[in-house]
Amino acid sequence: MFLKNAWYCGGWQTDLSLAKDALLTRKIADEFIVFYRKADGNVVALEDRCCHRQAPLSLGRKEGDNLRCMYHGWKFDSTGLCVEIPGQQEVRNKACVRSFPVVVKNDWIWVWMGDPAIADESLICDSVGPSHPEWDLRTKQVRVNTNYRLEIANLTDLSHVAWVHANSFGGTTAYVDIRPKHTLGERGLHTEFWLRNVPAPEFARHLFPPEARFDFHFDVNVTVPCNFILSFKVFTSSSASEGASEGELILNTFSSQAVTPRDEDEVDYYYSWGATKHSTVPGLVELLIEANEVAFLEDKRMLEGQYERIKHKSDVNPQHYAHDLGPVKMLRLLDTLLAKEQDDEQKNCQE
Repeated sequence: MFLKNAWYCGGWQTDLSLAKDALLTRKIADEFIVFYRKADGNVVALEDRCCHRQAPLSLGRKEGDNLRCMYHGWKFDSTGLCVEIPGQQEVRNKACVRSFPVVVKNDWIWVWMGDPAIADESLICDSVGPSHPEWDLRTKQVRVNTNYRLEIANLTDLSHVAWVHANSFGGTTAYVDIRPKHTLGERGLHTEFWLRNVPAPEFARHLFPPEARFDFHFDVNVTVPCNFILSFKVFTSSSASEGASEGELILNTFSSQAVTPRDEDEVDYYYSWGATKHSTVPGLVELLIEANEVAFLEDKRMLEGQYERIKHKSDVNPQHYAHDLGPVKMLRLLDTLLAKEQDDEQKNCQE
């Protein structure tokens, strides 16, 4: 169901900056994980389950770089090894909890859910974090009661903007006529397309004269398990019908979005949006993130309703059309990687 040898987002690193002794618990790919910081600032990720009676370690307390379970006092170091059991002198070697490779990159916390020996930091998707000095970005997060495969399909088909987001990001049916260029890679899908001579998005319509028209450029990278990295640029409308716009660049924005499956039925969605500091004006970034929040609640309502009906009648054969190309490519890639991972596991067991 979930790709193990992949980096999953555990949230923004500021989630662990509120207090030096803060413990952050997450459910990721059907595993409970507790995060905390060591004295040197590095992040630790352990299974949020004491090996004694499965009490949540997130209900424990930090002691230096160690974590003590507050059910019976067992203490674990940052590698997950039990180093103290109150009431007995001997600590058996098997007394440990699973630890996970963890990396902080571009203000996101990333955790590797598979074999630690092959954790490759280069597989973490490229993004722009809110601490980047050239960007003015804001962050948010939302929980959605849906399967992450439906999120993948949603993010790799932006024609839905015309309908789901008619009152926020949309305001034009031009999205229906786009023919995106999809390029499939080893672990993701790159998509690019233009919208020509369109009005401002609905949320920003009041900022421009009614007759104002623009060219929009979308450059999207979707990577496994479900990360969506968007460069969105706005130009004054030009006569160009393909290729680069001949208009003036008036807004250069960037959105980093990570959809982390909690389990089969829920996802945590961590996202940002903003603009380069030289292309923004006071209040614009706040307007962008507010519109993003509205749009994601629109997605949430649609995806939760869709998932409810899929579970009700899971044997219905879906019909497809032209804009399903992106979802089909990305989901087939995910299934290929899942099948390969399962084959490798079986071979290792046989050896």
